[in-house]
Amino acid sequence: MKIVLEHLTKIYPNRNRKIKDEKIAVNDFTFEIPDGKLIGLLGPSGCGKSTTLNLICGLEDATSGKIFFGEDDVTKAPPENRGVGMVFQNYALYPHMTVEQNIMFPLGNLKGEAKLSKEQMKAKALEAAKLVQIDEYMERKPAELSGGQQQRVAIARALVKLPRVLLLDEPLSNLDARLRLQTREEIRRIQRETQITTIFVTHDQEEAMSISDMIVVMETGVVQQIGKPQEVYDDPKNLFVAKFLGTPPINVFDGEVKGEKLYIGECAVLDVKGVADQPVFIGIRPEGFVLADDGVFECKLSSVEVMGRDTSVVSKHDALLGTEIRSIIPAENKVDTSSPVVRFNLKPAKVHIFNKETTERIYFE
Repeated sequence: MKIVLEHLTKIYPNRNRKIKDEKIAVNDFTFEIPDGKLIGLLGPSGCGKSTTLNLICGLEDATSGKIFFGEDDVTKAPPENRGVGMVFQNYALYPHMTVEQNIMFPLGNLKGEAKLSKEQMKAKALEAAKLVQIDEYMERKPAELSGGQQQRVAIARALVKLPRVLLLDEPLSNLDARLRLQTREEIRRIQRETQITTIFVTHDQEEAMSISDMIVVMETGVVQQIGKPQEVYDDPKNLFVAKFLGTPPINVFDGEVKGEKLYIGECAVLDVKGVADQPVFIGIRPEGFVLADDGVFECKLSSVEVMGRDTSVVSKHDALLGTEIRSIIPAENKVDTSSPVVRFNLKPAKVHIFNKETTERIYFE
């Protein structure tokens, strides 16, 4: 099911009617979600991603704009008529019901020609349970299950009616690190098997990048960038996107362009043909550093952390906008820890420069 959002906007008025200040939770969101794809809605808390999800499923009314499921305008349609399956962060299972009963619950609300017999409901519940691999726990209550198993029950309940659209609102936040990894892989597997158009809301950029066909990065209700995860990482349109994506995060410096050369402090670190002289922000990905005795970029060495296949070099520089520089280099490169400084050359593709006024990306040859 293709989903089209046209100039979708949600504005909350101030609760104090005497104050006319309004909060724009979603601002002019326009996007076409292709049929059968998994889309990650990504951004910090308060950026509008959960509000967008609530608008799509009908739990919130749009202030303006339209929502289409295929060719159907569902902007004013009630949630129960949209054919949406929803999975929440807190599972929202009925504690007094068994797993089977929880999964069957949405089927009991079907009426008319869609109404099912008890045997049909049981068969559909078992089919959904097998899909998420919890069919052996059908007689258990939620309290007898682990967090990951409870989340699978919630996913099975959302899938049992074969929804046109599956919406996941931070479904992994309550799980520990190992369970998060397992469950996100399960979500990806289920989505590929069912081919249901899925929107996955998260603030965890690693989570979004690992399972999404496309990601939408949001800040304060505004879409900052849309694209395939690796493309957005490699080609951020502004400083916010560059800083939000990446673990460890991008290293950001004060710098300037003089005579088509990029300077960090006194070091001319890169040729930037076609860029006018100006002060800039410089972002360097951790993997963008190449250890070299005669490197163009000199930093004060703090420590070296060996991480198996990689080595993390921690250093400082007066132009850094942050506490420390993290440079990820291959483990076979040996750092002279007796030296007070470390020198690097830089990989041009991993260096991004941004306008200081607008924070928009400046491209160079």
